[in-house]
Amino acid sequence: MLKKLVKYSWISVLCLFLWACTSGGNISKVEKSISPSTLYHEEEIDNAMDVVVQHFKSNFKGCTLTELDYDEAFSVAQADEWAKQYSANQAIVLISSFDVDETGGDGSLNPNQTYDNWQWILTREQDGKWILRTWGY
Repeated sequence: MLKKLVKYSWISVLCLFLWACTSGGNISKVEKSISPSTLYHEEEIDNAMDVVVQHFKSNFKGCTLTELDYDEAFSVAQADEWAKQYSANQAIVLISSFDVDETGGDGSLNPNQTYDNWQWILTREQDGKWILRTWGY
């Protein structure tokens, strides 16, 4: 009886592992790049990136995140407008690249395509936690 229980426990663990690996976006290959910043400490930018990575992992099934970048000049050019739109103190814009598999993700993306310059807009109050507001082109 114990042998059967152990056997089924291992099968359950294996099924759970396989489900976890295929249930969301693949973040195992993401390379983060942070340009020098006069506005934020590297840790603050990395925290914003972590929010994006977790959202991608949870919501971009069939996609592989390959790059996530912070370019201060690009972000600053848009940040004030985004902050105003969301009535926030600060905004940051991150840029990513990701690959879509043959399924087209959730069906809204083109199968077997790479999406470059995909933007992620996050806001926060002074020194607060970043909140992901929107994403896309």
